[in-house]
Amino acid sequence: MFLLWLFGSVMSVFHLSSGESVPVHTYSSGDIIIGGLFPMHAKTNKSTAGEWISCREYDLQMFLRTHVMIYAIREINQRTQRVLPNITLGYDIYDTCSDVSVAIRATLQLLNNPQSCLLPARIHSALPEPQIKAVIGERSSETSIAVARVLALTSVAQISYGSTSEVLSRKLKFPTFLRTIPSDEYQTKAIVELVKRFNWKSVAVVGSDDEYGKYGSDRLVDHFRKLEICIEFTEILPSHFSMNDSDTFNCLANLSKSINKSTAEAIILFTRQSNVEIIIERAIERKFNRTWIASDAWSTSKKISEMQNLKLAGKVFGFISKRNEVPGFKDYILSLLSRTTNATPEEYPTQYPLCTNQSEESKENNCQLTNHQDNSNHCLDLRCLANYIDQDESYNIYLAVQVIVEALRRLFKCENQQCERRNTSFTAAELLMEIQKVNFTVNSTHIYFNDKGDPYLGYDILYWNTSEPTQHAHITTIGEYSPNKEITLSNEFDENTNVTIYNCYKTCEPGQQLKHKEKNNMCCKICFPCAEGEFSPGGGEACQSCGKKKHSAPLRDSCLNKTLEFLLWTDPFIIILSAFNVFGIIVTIVLTILFTIYRSTPIVKSVGGYLCFLELFSLLTCFCLAFSFMGRPTKNSCMLGLPLFGITFSLCISCILANLLQILVGFSFDLKKDSWLRKLNRPLAVVSIVAGIQLGLCVAWVYNKHPFLQHDIRTKIILLQCHQGSTEFFLAMLGYNALLAFICFLFAFNGKQLPDLYKNATLVSISMLLFLIIWIIFIPIYINLSGKYKRAIECAAILISSYSILGCHLAPKCYIMVCRKELNNENAITEYIRKHYEEKNMVVVKS
Repeated sequence: MFLLWLFGSVMSVFHLSSGESVPVHTYSSGDIIIGGLFPMHAKTNKSTAGEWISCREYDLQMFLRTHVMIYAIREINQRTQRVLPNITLGYDIYDTCSDVSVAIRATLQLLNNPQSCLLPARIHSALPEPQIKAVIGERSSETSIAVARVLALTSVAQISYGSTSEVLSRKLKFPTFLRTIPSDEYQTKAIVELVKRFNWKSVAVVGSDDEYGKYGSDRLVDHFRKLEICIEFTEILPSHFSMNDSDTFNCLANLSKSINKSTAEAIILFTRQSNVEIIIERAIERKFNRTWIASDAWSTSKKISEMQNLKLAGKVFGFISKRNEVPGFKDYILSLLSRTTNATPEEYPTQYPLCTNQSEESKENNCQLTNHQDNSNHCLDLRCLANYIDQDESYNIYLAVQVIVEALRRLFKCENQQCERRNTSFTAAELLMEIQKVNFTVNSTHIYFNDKGDPYLGYDILYWNTSEPTQHAHITTIGEYSPNKEITLSNEFDENTNVTIYNCYKTCEPGQQLKHKEKNNMCCKICFPCAEGEFSPGGGEACQSCGKKKHSAPLRDSCLNKTLEFLLWTDPFIIILSAFNVFGIIVTIVLTILFTIYRSTPIVKSVGGYLCFLELFSLLTCFCLAFSFMGRPTKNSCMLGLPLFGITFSLCISCILANLLQILVGFSFDLKKDSWLRKLNRPLAVVSIVAGIQLGLCVAWVYNKHPFLQHDIRTKIILLQCHQGSTEFFLAMLGYNALLAFICFLFAFNGKQLPDLYKNATLVSISMLLFLIIWIIFIPIYINLSGKYKRAIECAAILISSYSILGCHLAPKCYIMVCRKELNNENAITEYIRKHYEEKNMVVVKS
């Protein structure tokens, strides 16, 4: 009798698939009834007012999954060694037509009295105990959420074989819900681990506006952001996307545009199968050739895997809960159908004539076209039903039946075909408590539930192989994932974890960093070289500053200490300046010795007498100070170098000025001028006052804003140089010396007409003129010059200034002392003066 019912069911299925029908309902009596909710139809037709009319698009796989539950219960009842002795299990199975409202109506039917299930007569009274003690189903998370709220009212245990949404793990909201499939919490982690294993750096996520797709896609986004894996775009499909209407067309067009522009290495479709069918069809049409990651909702879909030219869509990786074969079910189906193939029922659909005398190739084609209802030229081979038996949800349904049976065994305390509890009357709440406690093994699968009602089962990782000559994809298992563990892959895939052709992530060389190529492209990055003064050790890390005291290596992969740069003593220019410096010191010392030897002679007196020794001292000091402008500058050398030069050189010029005043007074015969010149003819006073002004100026300079040691940080060097501190004081110091030199030049120029045997006025004019020219040239060069030779220019200016006085003013006197001694006496001077005035026809008194 059962076989006749099953055969009739099979035939009625094909009859219903040709058009519209009412939901399927199957019932078998027993001592304990187990409810079942299965979406045997994929869609429903509703009126514009939302009223349900009929179901359509019969799902052949769901039909087979329904019979897994029937087979499992039948096997329990027919075992020789009964698990539940003297107890017969029955079933009450409803078709939900993949619609929430239909599922709720079916749930109320399972609870026997729909009216009393909604509310009891009195609001505070307990709800009546339902005949159904446990329900297996539903498949989709969205439907299970609605069903779970109804079943929770009477504490009826609900065990889902396909609902994976994390929302259902919230026991405060869904206290009676359990499942034999892992939660999306683990599936999303598994997907993330696969992306990491394949070194993919950018992904796209497509979800749907339901509990399964929305929460799954949100969790994926959270995981990827924590791992800094770029999400190029996230698309949430509307709930009516599978209706394939005008809104679907617009949404699909936008999604296609996003995929076509995308550089994401993997596109994750975390949504229901009906939505994926539309997307993959478009992917084949547009030849997207991308890498897709399938969630468990469609990773084993026969309908999608058998699409024509699927290879054009690209590669498909997928996840499915650990697969296993329902023991004996395939043989059961084949054996059952072989007994009925000779019969031809009256309801058999004419558009699918039975196949007879067909070749092996025809058999394969007819198996592939089972779902193509628009092709009337193909017949149907009933044996093909066995090809649609899956090993994931079917096995989860089988596990759900075994869990209920184990809970009943624990409830009735059955061992060795005997039960301690004789009374078969129990409440749904009692059975629920036992289900939550189960911990046993079924065909190598260890099953138990955590406090959220979730099992600790892993996932198989799938790959759709489209390289075989068959027109459809061959789904193979390439690895597995266990909760909170790493992924394991077969050697073939584990060794080829290279980036895809859509990867725009670069493995940057050391000295380069990854930056976004375009502002509107969040994921695509390219390698940019680090700027000068920055470094990156490699791997695309952001460039970091080397700091002020370091510079980047030539490859920008590390930092090197900047070189301290200053005028080394070994520099050729410094060697030349040092030679002149030493020579100047020696000459100054020699002149000092000669002037000391001939200190009482007229020629020494003509250059100021004792003032010449002060002048020589100041020149010697200038030559010595020139060394402070060479080598490595220090704080003290910078602070005192220029101010001391200003003081000593003004001392030197003041001595010359005092000497010129002496000459002018000695040969002045103008009574008017003679009076004020004689007042100025106070050598010590002149030197003290003139040099004292410069001394006060330089002391103020050092006190207020003195020159300092400056670290001029350049690209690869740190230039050590002296900064003048206050530019105003620096220019004032030079300006004052220039003023003194100019006054001396005027006095000397006016004294050229005097009878000066030793040509003091002329020589002073030349030396002062050289000083002025040198410093006029020096100032613009000094201001504009940058680098270590700036101090060398200062040193050269000081040396030339000192040599101008030494060579023009004092050295000629030494020549007379040594080589022209006849001129170094008073008679020679007197005779020269007499001749000078005689040439001008002036009367000279002879003594």
